[in-house]
Amino acid sequence: MQFPNLGRVAAGGAVAALTFAGVAAATATPAFAATAKVSVVHGIPDTPVDVYVDGKKTLDNFAPGDVAGPLSLEEGAYDIALTKPGEAIDKAILTVDDAEVPGGANISLAAHLDAAGKPKITPFVNDTAKLAAGKARLIVRHTAAAPAVDVRAGGKPVFEGLTNPEEAKADVDAGTVKADVVLAGTDTVAIGPADLNLKEGTATIVYATGSAEAKNLDLVAQTITGLHSAPGGVPSGTGGQAGTGVQTWWYALAGAGVLLLVGGGARVATARTATARGGRR
Repeated sequence: MQFPNLGRVAAGGAVAALTFAGVAAATATPAFAATAKVSVVHGIPDTPVDVYVDGKKTLDNFAPGDVAGPLSLEEGAYDIALTKPGEAIDKAILTVDDAEVPGGANISLAAHLDAAGKPKITPFVNDTAKLAAGKARLIVRHTAAAPAVDVRAGGKPVFEGLTNPEEAKADVDAGTVKADVVLAGTDTVAIGPADLNLKEGTATIVYATGSAEAKNLDLVAQTITGLHSAPGGVPSGTGGQAGTGVQTWWYALAGAGVLLLVGGGARVATARTATARGGRR
């Protein structure tokens, strides 16, 4: 399988783009759009969480390795807190205040470890541009507490020197490819190998998660469908995950506006007094 059109982006650029109203233009979505498609990826190992939105618990026991969404969410600002299951909100392990969710974006929010092993939340703008016939999109995101890595397909490096929280992508021939992650410039396998089924008209997003020091590095995959080049307008795409059963309850929480973590700047917190502020949209 050939890997033309390689692209590499630092996640910081995605964060900056999401901070401003101009995100709609950056994602090729009409400026009048008032909603965003938001998916959530849990990449913090051994840390199930409860999720609070504006002081109200909206999600219990969100498990590592799960992907939830996408959900069409109204633009607005929200306070978010993640706690260990059953713990009070003032003991949140991650918080974000006045998180701005812009309209017109397709976003994945990754809860993961930074390069130093501390939990954080990174928003990524998903590339939902249409694909040519017979093509698929492969996106790899380094969200692990690990040094720079190379991503190989069929034993050959296709993305090199990727660091946390960078991403790299390529539009490729649809099909199955055996991929693994090695320490940059070496043949030392850190994750994998794993077979990736890159279906025509989809974007497969692979997150490297976990900690090299704790020896729990892993892969989490998300799929965005509906990117075929057939007429019908610019696709917003749909996100997904296989076999976790998350999607059912995710849609049930639509009215609660769960996990609107874009912008605002997530921070690690050891103590925080929550003030419920509902209905701020």
